[in-house]
Amino acid sequence: MSRTDNITQLNTCVQEPCNLDPVVAGLRAARERWRAAHQRERESGGREFPSRQALETVVRDLCGVLFPMRLGPPDLRQESEDYYVGHTLDAALNALHQQIRLELAYAVRHSGRGGDDIEVRATRIVRDFAAELPGIRVLLDTDIDAAFRGDPAAHSVDEVVLCYPGALAIIHHRLAHKLYQSGVPLVARIISEIAHGQTSIDIHPGAQIGTGFFIDRGIGVVIGETAIIGSNVRLYQAVTLGAKRFPVDDQGGLQKGLPRHPIVEDDVVIYAGAAVLGRIVVGRGSTVGGNVWLTRSLPPGTHVTQADSQHAVA
Repeated sequence: MSRTDNITQLNTCVQEPCNLDPVVAGLRAARERWRAAHQRERESGGREFPSRQALETVVRDLCGVLFPMRLGPPDLRQESEDYYVGHTLDAALNALHQQIRLELAYAVRHSGRGGDDIEVRATRIVRDFAAELPGIRVLLDTDIDAAFRGDPAAHSVDEVVLCYPGALAIIHHRLAHKLYQSGVPLVARIISEIAHGQTSIDIHPGAQIGTGFFIDRGIGVVIGETAIIGSNVRLYQAVTLGAKRFPVDDQGGLQKGLPRHPIVEDDVVIYAGAAVLGRIVVGRGSTVGGNVWLTRSLPPGTHVTQADSQHAVA
């Protein structure tokens, strides 16, 4: 068939809309099969899950609250900072409350367990989260300073906040980690995946990260759920802090929640392309060279290159 014939058919379909009833019915049947296979009852009412779109707005506003003159609106003036922060924070927290309530309600429905009133729990989580924001800002300042000190190409801390994907990823992570700790892992994971989509840096919200954390460049960095990272740690692009193996239970399913990712102590540098796998310890002050495949613990102060990584001390 010629290109002209294809265009003619397309124009005909646009001018004479196809009958979509069979498509709608087929999609409904697929949904019903999936719900039956996963023991999901048909829900009435509104949305059942947290919304990625809503959380994108929440995080954008929280970034502005944390860094008003750099990530806030372009026409903001310093004399209006407090008004902007208060107004924006109120809107962001109310929207976050709604998304947290959705996750809590979903968890109650599908766990079969009761518990505290969902509204009370959601309010408590949001209030606690709001109270932590000043501390999160102080923590982020250490990350921004670390990036400025660690990259000779950085001309100012403002450039780091405005331009560096690693800075954006760690802002999202600090927010997501606090929510993860508060018992709303789905909301936290969505926030981390928003940053993943924007930066190609994948930090699970469960990862514990100390002060002064710097990801240079950042594309392809992966940090797993149970990773523990100390203070003043620097990672370069394509570094993986991952699992070595995935134990299974008696039914053959993956066991979840087990410590399976590395512990990276203070003042460690891990260069581009390195893979640090399993529940091993990279000792304080160590350096892991580019493209190293590391599955054994390192004593403090060790320097490992690709050529000698197989001799790392167990």
